[in-house]
Amino acid sequence: MNAPEQSEPAYRTLAAELRARIAAGLYPDGVRLPTEAELATEFGLSRQTVRRAFLELVGEGAVYRIPGRGTFASENAGRYLRQLGSIEDLMNLSADTEMRVVEAPTRQVDLAAAGRLRLDTDVVYRIVFTRSHDAVPFVLTTVWWPAPVAELIADRPEVAAGAVSEHTMIGLLEPHLTEPITECVQSITASTADARVSEVLGCPVGHPVLRVDRLYNNSRGASVELAISYFLPEHYTYRVTLRRSSGRPAP
Repeated sequence: MNAPEQSEPAYRTLAAELRARIAAGLYPDGVRLPTEAELATEFGLSRQTVRRAFLELVGEGAVYRIPGRGTFASENAGRYLRQLGSIEDLMNLSADTEMRVVEAPTRQVDLAAAGRLRLDTDVVYRIVFTRSHDAVPFVLTTVWWPAPVAELIADRPEVAAGAVSEHTMIGLLEPHLTEPITECVQSITASTADARVSEVLGCPVGHPVLRVDRLYNNSRGASVELAISYFLPEHYTYRVTLRRSSGRPAP
């Protein structure tokens, strides 16, 4: 790895390089990662920068540290790990994953989806796609749009059946919206794979999956997109950082 680019903090660039090495199997069970001093020399960084990269990896569960012995890859470090804390983080899934369209957008009547989108009509558009990391599909997603929203991108080649790209749906959509997406209401529940999820993701029917529902709203509070995703837990780890509010409770 060359000297880190100034556009991204050096510790994050180093953390990304270490994640890639871990994913490639360079540090299997029991093999210690390089020390702070070794990494500082290899990449021309300060030990403080290396220490911050290690702290990021420890915080997300990719590595663990044993005093007096060193730093080691966690057992689940080969999973796809994504920390999400903003709409921009969701859009940036395109940075290291690939989308494949299973079903192109179709116009249909769906009372349940229309109700969750708070529409005055029961007509919606639906699209189905997978996302993969390192050519391994880890999620099947179904998206519903209000008709006026769908018509903005329904004819684009990126959403045709079988199309493969690095885009995200909201990333494709937002440049065409008159009001930006400003809110994502999310719920996460445990579920099991039905026949469709089993077929597309290659897991047994009844296999444990993580269901994530996301309702995207624009700056006027109008719903733009409803997405329901089924993630394979063996290939995906979902992590969110929760921070305390600035105010402290009264004594």
